[in-house]
Amino acid sequence: MTSAPAAPRPRAYRRLGVEERRAQLLEAALTLFAHRAPDDVSIDEVALAAGVSRPLVYRYFPGGRQQLYEAALGSAAEQLTLCFAEPAVGAPTERVSRVLDRYLGFVDQHDAGFSALLRGGSVAETSRTSAIVDGVRRAAAEQILLHLGRGPGGRPPGPRLRMMVRTWIAAVEAASLIWLDEEKQPPAADLRGWLVDHLVALLAATAASDDETAVVAAELLGQETADGPVGRLAALVEAVAGHAAHLLPRG
Repeated sequence: MTSAPAAPRPRAYRRLGVEERRAQLLEAALTLFAHRAPDDVSIDEVALAAGVSRPLVYRYFPGGRQQLYEAALGSAAEQLTLCFAEPAVGAPTERVSRVLDRYLGFVDQHDAGFSALLRGGSVAETSRTSAIVDGVRRAAAEQILLHLGRGPGGRPPGPRLRMMVRTWIAAVEAASLIWLDEEKQPPAADLRGWLVDHLVALLAATAASDDETAVVAAELLGQETADGPVGRLAALVEAVAGHAAHLLPRG
């Protein structure tokens, strides 16, 4: 894995409004938390990165590192949630591809901080931080369901379809962590393509035993193109199935 970048240089102090100063402190904290576990980041380092005094950090975050971490985590969660927001333009798998490009870009940028966020095990982890992370997962699932034609303003998803999407979100998280462990190999574009294929395969497998998911799959296929992810995956599966048929015993 590539080495973490050096801590940001301290900034020259200048008088800021309350919200602007708070945003500046959060930005400095996020930069540090992005590359190191929260247990390893001190208030002094945040103050130095922001170019302010230690007492000023406590003025805005009297709860110290824990309060600062929760606020920074909430800010990161908002950014991560926005990764999944995508206009309904183009085929569903194209939209999901754009979502994953942004998501993997976030993972790449935040590196060790992303691992600490999802793996937990930190003394800074509390029920509040866990709720923030779970909120991101639920928001991501809702966005993916929207791309599948289910959710607010339309038909609510059934339990099997919702479980399938949340299972896929968990797989995306796991793959992202493994990707970091494997020094970001394969390339992000290849990982994104595989994750899109994974979603399509899960959808097809669930459609085989769930009527609602079968309807969703049929609607999705009607919006896809022959040279898009679904067409490419179908051709690949057909080729693999044909080869496997020759290997299976007769009778």
